Order: sequence, then C-alpha cells, then structure tokens
Amino acid sequence: MKNYLKLIILSLVFILPDISLAQNSGTFDNPILAGFYPDPSICRVGSDYYLVNSTFSYFPGIPIFKSKDLVNWKQIGHVMDRLEQLDLNGRGVSEGIFAPAIRYHNGVFYVTCYLTTTYVRGGGNFVVTSKNPAGPWSDPVWIPQINGIDPSMFFDDNGNAYIIYNSIPPDNKPLYQGHRTIRMYEFDVDNLKVTGKEYILVNGGTDIRKKPVWIEGPHIFKKEGYYYLIAAEGGTGVSDLIMQDNRAIARIASEALRICHYD
Repeated sequence: MKNYLKLIILSLVFILPDISLAQNSGTFDNPILAGFYPDPSICRVGSDYYLVNSTFSYFPGIPIFKSKDLVNWKQIGHVMDRLEQLDLNGRGVSEGIFAPAIRYHNGVFYVTCYLTTTYVRGGGNFVVTSKNPAGPWSDPVWIPQINGIDPSMFFDDNGNAYIIYNSIPPDNKPLYQGHRTIRMYEFDVDNLKVTGKEYILVNGGTDIRKKPVWIEGPHIFKKEGYYYLIAAEGGTGVSDLIMQDNRAIARIASEALRICHYD
C-alpha cells in the first residue's frame, strides 16, 4: 500500500483534534486522523466542513471538528457537553453514543444519534440542534417512533426533511440471522418529530437472496436529480462493504420520497 493518497480521498478512521498533516502539495498521510474517532459524519456549509464522531460511554460526547480542506481539522467543541444532555450512568465502555450524523439546513445544524438503552437507564434515538456548530447545542429531543439505530437526516430541494435509519425486518419476522431493513419517515423540523407513515427502502440488502446481514449506517444524498442511498452491508465484521450509487435503490428512495411529499 502507498503511504500517500490523493487529497480527494477521505479516510474513515480518525487522531488529534487539531493537527496539520499535509506532507506535500496534494498529498497526505492515510488515515488523516487516527485513533479514537470512529463513525465519522461530515456536512459542508459554504467553504467549511464539519465532522462529528461516536464517543460511546465517554463524556463529553460527540466532538465536533471544522476543516477547510478535509485534511486539516480543528476541534471546536462537543455536541453533548452538559450532564443534563447526556446521562451515561450505568453504561459500559462499548455502550452509549453510537453513529451521530450531522446535517445543516436554513441556518440550523442538526445532529441525530442513538443512545443505547440499559436496564437502569433509558435511551433511544434523538436529535439536537444549534445555530452555532461550536455550541451550545440543545437538549436532546427523543424520537420514540424510530425502532432502530443510526438515524440520519436528509433535506430535499423543496425543503422537505426526512430521517432514515437501520431497523427491524418486515413485521419483525427475520428470514435469517442478521436480517435488517433501512426505513424512512418524513420529519417535521419545526416540531422535531416524525410525521406520516414509515417506509421500507431496503429489505435485507442489495440482494436478499444472498442473505445479506446487518445493513446499517444509511445516508441519502441527491445529485443532479437522482437520490443516492449509501449504507454499510455486513455490519462491523470483515465482510463490511459500502453500497453506493445503486440505481435500483435510488429509484426506491426516489419513489418513497415522492409518496411522502404527496400523501
């Protein structure tokens, strides 16, 4: 493997909160940030990029970074930095905050995330907001209708908002071990709650006949009139892969978004 990659590649593993790693013009070390910065999510606002990561049971939660070039990152704060926002009592090291996703729309930043549940503490999916990415961020608004994990928001060109996530199999009747779905609701950004009916966008994975497992981490993007759904298929094991630019799935997402808009 070469030690340097082109600037257009973004590593999925992340290190220090404020460090310049550019070696020569157009090259950088891979990974650009290494260490305890898993599950990165990025959004772009103007010429700036913002990144958040999972923090599991560590406090403060969800560090937020800023960059101009996707290579040199500076930590500007934490999303969950108040005890009333994030109660981690009773949670183990591998529990807590999982897979936050950051988005921006009409002057407001949104972070959606999943907090693991325990026998002694509640949890579930939530959204927090802020007009300043450095904070302060709001207290969590819980979204109990989402039966799943990895929530991510999508804002369409017409202003409609949606939330997509990994969920249980249809009717909660798995056809095999690891059978999951990707689902979506329309989202009311004024009241921070889901609205309308729930849609199944992906059942199992790219080809359910092959029994794909643990599809997760979904995100929807739109480019030149096409919707694209990307997700990890295979969970966190060695079979992990990315499903991207799949036109069949794009058509399903497009139809579901159209139905949500006109229902």
